[in-house]
Amino acid sequence: MKAVIGGLVSIGAILVGGLAFSTLPRDRTIASFCTSLSGRSHSQRHNSLLALGRLVSVTIKPGATFSFNKVVGTFSQDQGYRKAPVSYNGQLISDWGGGVCQTSTTLYNAALLAGMQIVERHRHRFLPSYILPGRDAAVAYSNIDLSFKNPYPFPVQISGYADGNNLLISFIASNDLAKRPQIISEVRKQSGYQTIEIGSESGHAHVSNSGKEGIEVAIYRVTGDEKELISMDSYPAMSRVVQFH
Repeated sequence: MKAVIGGLVSIGAILVGGLAFSTLPRDRTIASFCTSLSGRSHSQRHNSLLALGRLVSVTIKPGATFSFNKVVGTFSQDQGYRKAPVSYNGQLISDWGGGVCQTSTTLYNAALLAGMQIVERHRHRFLPSYILPGRDAAVAYSNIDLSFKNPYPFPVQISGYADGNNLLISFIASNDLAKRPQIISEVRKQSGYQTIEIGSESGHAHVSNSGKEGIEVAIYRVTGDEKELISMDSYPAMSRVVQFH
């Protein structure tokens, strides 16, 4: 079932039976992107969908710049967010709003495919598990934002829903795109990770961190004959940690 948690749907959308419907006239989807919620905790899912609820039906006027932090606001308890795992220097800690970055990442990729002009975007220090390298968009209220500009002479509206393990965000408009962009990834470098063992090897082994390879990747957007460098990101390797008890 498609649903937006909390009923936090902006003016301009109609919420019927848990389903969010757009009200743009003659709307058509100009871009969509989906990430998987599989393996995410209940609180991470809650926070992801709560942020999504604040995005649904937001309209970006021609030439206007959208700001994730301005639209979504603080990821605090009084706004309904829960403490959930977030990555801090490679370690998972519990903090308010854990999981919101999956929503901002899904939105970022939909924005790329919709031809939005990216104004501000930040990578995570270490690569998240739910997206390909170079395609993530970290947010943290209020200094780490995701923002982009609508370059078209017509308004564009954000739509989205969760369906099982799928988190999908779309851009809709009354006009279609003359050319549909494609996103290309180019891996420049890769490096392996080391394994750190803690405790006596005679004990029971527990992998507290599975480790991640380091990677440097360039992201390009190709629209017709035009090729645009979107970002160049370098993610350090994360050590694999084995603890013996």
